[in-house]
Amino acid sequence: MIKVKLTNEILKYITEIEKNRYRVSTIKMSRSVASKLRKNSKKKSSYSSNKIEGNPLSEKQVDEVINRDERKHFLKPEQEVRNYFLALNYLEEKAKKKEKFSKKLILDVQKYVEKGASKEKIGLRGPMPPGMLFAVYDSHTGNPDYIPPEYIDIPGLLEELVEYVNTTDDHPLIVAAIVHYQLVTIHPFEDGNGRTARLLSGYVLDVNGYGFNGIGSLEEYFAYDVGEYYESIQMGLPALYYSGRNEPPHPEIWINYFLRMVQLYSNKVCELSENSNTEEITGSLSYLKGKEKELLLFLMKHYKREFTPIEVSKEFDVTNKTIINRLSVLVKNGFVEPIMVNERIRSYRFSDFTRDHEKELLECLKKADSILTVGCD
Repeated sequence: MIKVKLTNEILKYITEIEKNRYRVSTIKMSRSVASKLRKNSKKKSSYSSNKIEGNPLSEKQVDEVINRDERKHFLKPEQEVRNYFLALNYLEEKAKKKEKFSKKLILDVQKYVEKGASKEKIGLRGPMPPGMLFAVYDSHTGNPDYIPPEYIDIPGLLEELVEYVNTTDDHPLIVAAIVHYQLVTIHPFEDGNGRTARLLSGYVLDVNGYGFNGIGSLEEYFAYDVGEYYESIQMGLPALYYSGRNEPPHPEIWINYFLRMVQLYSNKVCELSENSNTEEITGSLSYLKGKEKELLLFLMKHYKREFTPIEVSKEFDVTNKTIINRLSVLVKNGFVEPIMVNERIRSYRFSDFTRDHEKELLECLKKADSILTVGCD
């Protein structure tokens, strides 16, 4: 079992990731934008994780396959990316329920990953025929790159991993890194080990509050340099599991790599979250004309609670009907909402969207204030 000592470098990574976690938590995002970002992130993860395993589909093809009617026939590369997407959806639901890490969860995820494969590919691997060695072979040389533990040791190794996850006091980021390493190293299945490991390390992050709202793809960063990814897992150790990979002498090699990827990924999540808010606000304001923007800016500067068309019309020296017409546009575009009494509009108040994005909206409206007929760019 991999054992990790905290170093200054590891603590530095954890601190930076925690900062990004807090930064993302302060960004309020509408449900529609968050849902769109999450779906795109799952597609990116499905593409990247399968790319690591040699899947030939382009990112555009992956997008098309995931959106295709599920009743249609899929070629193996297409089935692989769809399987990963379905596994992400499955784990998202499990994370909402805070389901404990378990052997059943590991087996269920691999079953999703290998959906459509032959029966012997699903579930824990068994004994090899006499004279045959189960190993991960180099596709070019034919030599064994890695010789995993014997099949008879797999159940005990998985039980040890499950117990560790559910009882350890280690930081969740460390736990996720260890889950990733152990599942790849134990290699409990004939196929799907890498994808299952990436999915379940992501689950550990998510269930412990480091999933960054499902936005962004950690797998994308593993896929940037597949060579570095594998070298970090192997840590320069011999090919045989029992010759050091069961208890690596320098686990910080893998832990540092894993945390560095999480930091890069969390940086990207901050960027995506902030940019999406700006784009949403800019898009919403683009539907308003100059006078409507002027009214919204005035209301946000002078009112915190509800307001009536009559009191606002006096400030603008226009008719009550004019203000009502402009407010109807603000209502239509989600900036304000009417307060009804006996099926009649008594007054108005700001919508949740406006309150949640008050600072960004004010900045954007102030830029447009000098030229009222131009939208906020």
